[in-house]
Amino acid sequence: MRIGGLNKFSLSDFPGRTAAVAFTQGCNFRCPYCHNGSLISADVFEFCLIPEEEFFEILQSRNKRLDGVVVTGGEPTIQADLPEFLARIKSEGFLVKLDTNGSQPHVLRAVLQDGLVDFIAMDVKAPLRIYDRLTGVRTPTSQILESIELIARSKVIHEFRTTVVKALLSPRDIDSIGKLIPSGSAHRLQKFCPQHALDPALRTRAKEH
Repeated sequence: MRIGGLNKFSLSDFPGRTAAVAFTQGCNFRCPYCHNGSLISADVFEFCLIPEEEFFEILQSRNKRLDGVVVTGGEPTIQADLPEFLARIKSEGFLVKLDTNGSQPHVLRAVLQDGLVDFIAMDVKAPLRIYDRLTGVRTPTSQILESIELIARSKVIHEFRTTVVKALLSPRDIDSIGKLIPSGSAHRLQKFCPQHALDPALRTRAKEH
């Protein structure tokens, strides 16, 4: 697993649980409002990454303080060894929360079927008609819809999330996103923090307001 960052202790990333947060290196989206721009590129020197064995040593040393591990990114589902990584975390006795952009439904299906996640959070970024604008890349929305359905129909605790970027999403857009969320699934609106946005224009625009 290519681990680009680690938060050894968090009270806010895994609802109701104490957790470590592993940030995977590499993302297939280029969201202009992304605040983790350093994690987007998969092409980084190995010495910039946290060795997997070091990560598990840290987990083992803190097993009495942690309930679980949040695997986020970047985008974890583009990592070829994600299932094995999650399985090892589970074997160490930790719960797993997975954060995803929903672009790889085949990976989500596999980890759900194998019982490798205890909580899953998916970002639903925009109405389908403007999804490319919010991801910065061509996005097959059929895959987004498939992931929403997979997660909603699973028996795993889950939530869907939308970052409210007023410069990119109107109130009408937020309503449209809400209609994509299946009945019975939670939809959480997240505040946009512009300070480290990937697109400098969003940082400047936020200062003007």
